[in-house]
Amino acid sequence: MRWAAKEGLLDKYYPRDIDTLYGGYLSTFSYDFQPVGDQDKMIVTQARHTWSTAKAALFYHDSSFIPMSRHGYYFLRDKMWDSEYGGFYTLVSRDGRVKSKIKEAYGNAFGIYALCAYYECSGDTGSLGLAKRTFLWLEQHSHDPMRKGYFQHLERNGTPVMRTTQVDSRAETGYKDQNSSIHLLEAFTALYHVWPDPLVRTRLQEMLVLIRDRIVTPHGYLQLFFTPDWRPVSYRDSSEASILQHKNLDHVSFGHDVETAFLMQEASEALGGKENKATMAIGKKMVDHALRNGWDSVLGGFYDEGYYFKDKPGCTIINRSKNWWAQAEGLNTLLIFSELYPHDPLHYRDKFVQLWKYIQTYMIDHEHGDWYEEGLDNEPQRKTALKAHIWKGTYHNFRALSNCIRRLEQSN
Repeated sequence: MRWAAKEGLLDKYYPRDIDTLYGGYLSTFSYDFQPVGDQDKMIVTQARHTWSTAKAALFYHDSSFIPMSRHGYYFLRDKMWDSEYGGFYTLVSRDGRVKSKIKEAYGNAFGIYALCAYYECSGDTGSLGLAKRTFLWLEQHSHDPMRKGYFQHLERNGTPVMRTTQVDSRAETGYKDQNSSIHLLEAFTALYHVWPDPLVRTRLQEMLVLIRDRIVTPHGYLQLFFTPDWRPVSYRDSSEASILQHKNLDHVSFGHDVETAFLMQEASEALGGKENKATMAIGKKMVDHALRNGWDSVLGGFYDEGYYFKDKPGCTIINRSKNWWAQAEGLNTLLIFSELYPHDPLHYRDKFVQLWKYIQTYMIDHEHGDWYEEGLDNEPQRKTALKAHIWKGTYHNFRALSNCIRRLEQSN
């Protein structure tokens, strides 16, 4: 596992993806790690690489990663931050020209997450200052003081983008959603560790309770999208054709469920365990639901998507892909739950071992490094697909591997 984290992952990316010409990180690489394409830069990717290098410096006690993380911080500060209106842009060109003026709570959450990590490894107070400014920008523009939670899509000046009848029914525009919510929770957890401000604590607890008690369904999975007043966006009463047409808005995402179980526990611990009992119960319910409904009992691994059709029993798998990030998050969460519930009849430790075997067999590229985007058991063509792009870097698998290494070594 140590080889998979360092030589098999980090050493393949860094310093290879450092953009020495324009700053930040190159985003797109072929299956054999050759840079390809226009190399547009998204806030999420740039922030995640900044985070990964900062956490690598801390995990390995290796100061050589700090300049790599600083390189990302400078690009976030100088190219992706809107100096006029505040907030991070979502997408810029390789040389930093703005390509999308719509801003997102999701991307700004990752900005906070990265800046906190860089501050931890470097002590650079400028980074912490920018993290605070980002939080306060979200507080002013994205936070909903009446109904709670955060608006995901924002105009450049911070005005929330409202949904109208002209918006495509399949578009996410104007909805509140679970994905930005869980990553705001993640960001606020990190920010509270380095800046224990009362308002940060309030928002952290607010997001934890909102996710746990409203966004998680009674079945034990996350509802994906909501109207601004928190009515679920559901197509369950529609035809199967309409359901599948709108499945990006309404399905069971097993990967997000196991990831959220971890993020909620992490947030609860940051709050001093105040919400721990209720949080643990819901987190376990989510993991158990994912294992009972989205787990490949033959080879191991979590399927991508399921759905509760009204005229079919149980949860039907509608996408059998096993994406890399869900397996990474599953690995981390299963190990945690195996320690919390060592005698549970679902045998979390056995599932962890089986998932790690699956990852080594079908997901890790032992020749070129990193993980394939999808498991080769179901999608062998992914062997020569892009190894990295604006949605795929080192964040999910390095976090999972480093967390698992730490836990396994502490238990031995």
